[in-house]
Amino acid sequence: MSSSRSKTTTSYSVRSSAAPRNFSSFSYSTPGAGVTRKSVSMNYSSSGSGGRGFGAGSIGGGGGYISSSSVYGLGSAMGMGGGMGMGGGMGMAQAPITAVTVNKSLLAPLNLEIDPTIQAVRTQEKEQIKSLNNRFASFIDKVRFLEQQNKMLETKYSLLQGQTTTRSNIDAMFEAYIANLRRQLDSLGNDKMKLEADLHNMQGLVEDFKNKYEDEINKRTECENDFVLIKKDVDEAYMNKVELEAKLESLTDEINFLRSIYEEELRELQSQIKDTSVIVEMDNSRRLDMDAIVAEVRAQYEDIANRTRNEAETWYKTKYEEMQTSASRYGDDLRATRTEIADLNRMIQRLTAEIDAVKGQRGNMEAQIAEAEERGEMAVKDAKARIKDLEEALQRAKQDMARQIREYQDLMNVKLALDIEIATYRKLLEGEEDRLASGIKAINISQQSTSYSGFPMESMKSSYSSGYSSGFSSGGYGGGYSGGFSSGSGSGYSSTTQSKKNVVIKMIETRDGKVVSESSEVIED
Repeated sequence: MSSSRSKTTTSYSVRSSAAPRNFSSFSYSTPGAGVTRKSVSMNYSSSGSGGRGFGAGSIGGGGGYISSSSVYGLGSAMGMGGGMGMGGGMGMAQAPITAVTVNKSLLAPLNLEIDPTIQAVRTQEKEQIKSLNNRFASFIDKVRFLEQQNKMLETKYSLLQGQTTTRSNIDAMFEAYIANLRRQLDSLGNDKMKLEADLHNMQGLVEDFKNKYEDEINKRTECENDFVLIKKDVDEAYMNKVELEAKLESLTDEINFLRSIYEEELRELQSQIKDTSVIVEMDNSRRLDMDAIVAEVRAQYEDIANRTRNEAETWYKTKYEEMQTSASRYGDDLRATRTEIADLNRMIQRLTAEIDAVKGQRGNMEAQIAEAEERGEMAVKDAKARIKDLEEALQRAKQDMARQIREYQDLMNVKLALDIEIATYRKLLEGEEDRLASGIKAINISQQSTSYSGFPMESMKSSYSSGYSSGFSSGGYGGGYSGGFSSGSGSGYSSTTQSKKNVVIKMIETRDGKVVSESSEVIED
């Protein structure tokens, strides 16, 4: 099985006086197993009065043979437009492909009517042609007039060339005027240099004043601003005055120079055309009256000179009066400004002196304050050191006193214990002696103790009792001795001596001379 691919494009173009017509045809086929796709489109467009479009297309798909169907469309548009037609179809059949046909009636020329705007365009073109013809005629007349004037001037020039040349002194006047202007320029340059030096000096002075005034109070600052403004006004007035004087002088010189030039030209023209007559022959049979022209020119120049002279004199007088008025006014302002400047300078000097005095007082006060602060700081430091030393000494004294109190309490406790022990041993010895002398009896010994040196101590009483007992029994004979000691505070010291088998311990507790408690105990050994 073989496969093939083809692409065909066909284009037709038909032109007429009304609008162009375009036709196009396109077909395309792709290979396949017995499948052929074909598309045909035709387009007809027209520009100008309208257009019509025509198109046809078909597409098919499937297996085997496919027949194509066609759909045609027709469209039109008016004016600057175009037409387009599109069509398409799809079908599935087993019939073979049919040939594409074109409707021949669509290729016939169109019946186009005449545009109604053509008549208006033609009328407008006729009017433009008429106006252009009129302008051309006026140009021709102007050229003829200019040719006549040129011929007349050529004739006059030839006559003037034929005459003898006379030496003119205008060049000398110009040279003298130029030399005068140069001298004025040099003097102005010197004045400019001087003024620039003065300007630099004044700028330096202004800067110095500004640097001094920056440290002053608000009032002085306002005065300085007023001074600067007034100075600027004075400078502007002076510059305006100088400029006006320079303008006046230059205009005066220019008027005199123009006056002399006009007079000299008039004299030269009078001497040149005194006995001269010019005859110009023209094609139009016109006669040139040179005397009348010269008289007219002379009258015009004289009129211009008179008007210029009168205007210059009037302007000079007006400007002179204005300058006198301005000078008097600026002189008054200058004197007032100088007076104000002198007052300001005096005020500045007075304020400067006051400020210097206040600064000196401030320095003295600051020195005194610093000295007083230094003395106060030293006194505070000494007081703090003394307080610290006293606190340390007080702490040491408290510690020593507490230590001594503790030692004293210890010594008092030892002394009291020793006194009690000594008294006890003494009573024991005395009781033993009495017992040996008198037999068995009860002896009460009491001792009272009070508090000492701020240490509260409960009163203490000690009692000592001793006894002797004897007895007889069938088994033999026995006897013994017993003794005891007690303190009134509930704590006591007891000593027991056993000589026989029976021991009797009797304890009596007294407080403030009164018996608090009494107890006895018999211990058999």
